Amino acid sequence: MCEFIKTFVPFPGLSTLKKITLIQFRNYSSGNYEFTAPVTCITGPNGSGKTNLLDAVYYLCYTKSYFSAYQQNSVQQGQDGFRVEGSFDQNLISCKWKQGKKEIAANNVPYERLTDHIGKYAAVMIAPDDMELINDGSELRRRWVDSILSQTDRQYLERLMRYQKILQQRNAWLKMQAVNPTDSSQLEYYDNLLSADGTYIQQQRLVFLRDFMPLLDEYYHRLSGGKETITTSYQTDLEQKTMKELLAAGLQADLRMQRTLKGIHKDDWTFMLDGMPLKQFGSQGQKKSYLFALKLAQYAYLSRILGFKPILLLDDIFEKLDQNRILALMRIIRGQNFGQVILTDTHADRVREAFLDITDIQFIEL
Repeated sequence: MCEFIKTFVPFPGLSTLKKITLIQFRNYSSGNYEFTAPVTCITGPNGSGKTNLLDAVYYLCYTKSYFSAYQQNSVQQGQDGFRVEGSFDQNLISCKWKQGKKEIAANNVPYERLTDHIGKYAAVMIAPDDMELINDGSELRRRWVDSILSQTDRQYLERLMRYQKILQQRNAWLKMQAVNPTDSSQLEYYDNLLSADGTYIQQQRLVFLRDFMPLLDEYYHRLSGGKETITTSYQTDLEQKTMKELLAAGLQADLRMQRTLKGIHKDDWTFMLDGMPLKQFGSQGQKKSYLFALKLAQYAYLSRILGFKPILLLDDIFEKLDQNRILALMRIIRGQNFGQVILTDTHADRVREAFLDITDIQFIEL
């Protein structure tokens, strides 16, 4: 059931999702939904599919689920594949996965490479489990930064994919030496490629941090009232040595451990609050403000570089934030710097109260 007010006129420079169709996607046998306002709230009881509908929107932008790395987890139970289609302004995007094969098409023309789709559409998701970005290990933070830069820099995406492939091959070579030692010519080939790509990736991460920090600082202070000072430090093995020097110096340790111990695949970002690591010393409220500031800064960064506004996806945020932070967040996303917003909540009245001064809001009840 849909309730809506007014017809949505897209913002300039905004790629707007007008309609989505789901077939055998998660808990949906089939579903068709139109988006008719700048703010859409998906309501319904827990387990009705609110988050899954948000995930389908995310899938259209990135050809993967936000919540699972395994494609088969997006298939409805008992089925062997799924299909998601979406109309973005004048373009029809279709994503199909069946029995291990994925196909992405734009206006019924399949992409030759799936990576050709990345950067054409964008979404920023804020979900309850995102606190892992602050509390968990470095891999999540690397993956988050890589996902942003892969959308804005095609060379970064290609070099990152090659780096990861060559890293796997080098690790396989290291394991092979324990049972069947060979000459080092293959190792030199791996090290040269890792050095070239790793150096580029590290340099682009430094540039990203320089451009990203002012945005993060602005949004954190708007969410928290400006009581604390925040910083983010980038930790990389390449601070002391070049990538080639690291690989050469660490070869004996790599052979013992049978994997590559140094390189940009070990980089990390430390989030600091008043000079102290947020992970260890921040309160839950401070961590939530920092997390939301990270995602809003990501939105602003992508808008600036891509030249259009991503879709902002908010999953069950009203259950996770206190009233002051909710009010601060609402003031931010109701501004002109934000475009289409799709959110979920169990209580429609709570959303109506939060967006009290906005008449262009649609409700989809599941």
